[in-house]
Amino acid sequence: MHYFISLMFSLLVIIGLQVSVQAGEKRPERSTNRHYRSELTVPNGIGWGTWGDRDMCPLGMYAAGFSLKVDTVDGLPGDLTAVNGIRLHCINVLDRSLNLYHNYASVRSEVGSWGRWTEIKWCHSGFLTAFQLRVEKYQGAGDDTAATNIKFKCSQGFLEGDGRGWGDWGDWSQTCEGKGICGIKTNIEKPQEALDDTALDDVRMYCCD
Repeated sequence: MHYFISLMFSLLVIIGLQVSVQAGEKRPERSTNRHYRSELTVPNGIGWGTWGDRDMCPLGMYAAGFSLKVDTVDGLPGDLTAVNGIRLHCINVLDRSLNLYHNYASVRSEVGSWGRWTEIKWCHSGFLTAFQLRVEKYQGAGDDTAATNIKFKCSQGFLEGDGRGWGDWGDWSQTCEGKGICGIKTNIEKPQEALDDTALDDVRMYCCD
């Protein structure tokens, strides 16, 4: 009887620990209708696709890092698409001041069908405040890829994505009127069957107080 009670107590402790771990890993709910102060755009996006829905960081959180979904197949003839998606990774002001990244929320708009997500890149300090897009121009009979990489300004310093190396960097967007970037909206061309695919063509960012 004593052994049975000890065994049941051990099981309850293990279950309690599992629940505790799962609760610690819970991500804050995204706030798709969060009020924003300004919208950031760049002049060199391409309008071949369709705009997805806006996705916003949870209230009280701002983007301090990002990752890309990139088509990286090299050495094979075919239809490359370069950047297929962008994720913003959001943390609150207190965690940012302590350089804590474990309780972040990831937001993204529409995403293309190809590629893999790169590792997260975090600002050394502060939040993302502006961005610059690298875009390949229309290639005629060649393979179009549209957006190939992205750079961000942080409150201090810069971050460049692990995208592709061709195309031209356009002008920087405006700088945030507020604490930092808090949302994203992407223009994605859907799969074109036997035609030329480009995936991500353009992006807009949103800034919150």
